[in-house]
Amino acid sequence: MIFQTIITGLSIGSIYALMAVGYSLVFSVLNFSNFAHGAVITLGAYIAWALMVSVFKMSFFPALLLSMLGAGIIAFFVERIAYSTLRHRRAPSLFLMISAMGVAIALQNVLYATVGANLYALPPIFTQDTFSIGAATISRMDIFAFVFSVIAIALLTIVLNYTKVGTAIRAASYDSEMVSVLGVNLDVLVAVLFLLAGSLGGMAGVFMGIKYMVYPSMGWITNKAYIGAVIGGLGSLPGAIVGGILLGLLESLVSVTVIGSVHLSTFRDVFSFGILVLLLVFRPTGLFGRHVEEKL
Repeated sequence: MIFQTIITGLSIGSIYALMAVGYSLVFSVLNFSNFAHGAVITLGAYIAWALMVSVFKMSFFPALLLSMLGAGIIAFFVERIAYSTLRHRRAPSLFLMISAMGVAIALQNVLYATVGANLYALPPIFTQDTFSIGAATISRMDIFAFVFSVIAIALLTIVLNYTKVGTAIRAASYDSEMVSVLGVNLDVLVAVLFLLAGSLGGMAGVFMGIKYMVYPSMGWITNKAYIGAVIGGLGSLPGAIVGGILLGLLESLVSVTVIGSVHLSTFRDVFSFGILVLLLVFRPTGLFGRHVEEKL
């Protein structure tokens, strides 16, 4: 039972990590929390639904790649429409966060107005989704999501550590003005940043759509990813990964815990947000974050 719970927790946690990395990438350079990220993830799931079910009947892998590309492009346009002008005017981070909230609400309502509030299922990847190891029943989808998430995060880590654009992103996370003075085009850098964050969010949206359902308000799940990012430390890529996986594991363990006659699965969300409150009180920079007063 505990082995099965850990596998499930790793799967959910790796999806949280994909989402949390998107938050941390943007925060590390632009110093604000991109609350429109959940809407981008939702649109990534809808792109997969259109490609795999509604319109083109594609197989999984081409649909996954196109969904990642589509979500990345959407994230790019969100930045250009909602944030670019504010950035150039050196608006406070709070203004960018308010703009992000407006974009999230607008995109969600566009989905309600166009495709409706129905729930849609993405086709399963495997014909037989489970297999047994001893007494544990393991989902192939959980293993698959975890492995693909790890591969995607590993590739992102390679890009950030061993390419020129990755070096520029890491430098900009410390001092974007100095990076600009040294000749880096910040508009191009920010565009790459949102493409990367959106693409990873698109992958997370596809996995969430397969594991659960696709619906306009599914972006609320990014609240959990945001908690993971805060646990690890906003702006820290390793922190986002560790925080997302830790939160997934803790939620899975809470879901199977019974104290007396009380099943704690009904308190899973309370548990997650309680951790956030405690962390903000006792360690606001998270596990790996650095203290920078001007960041919100």
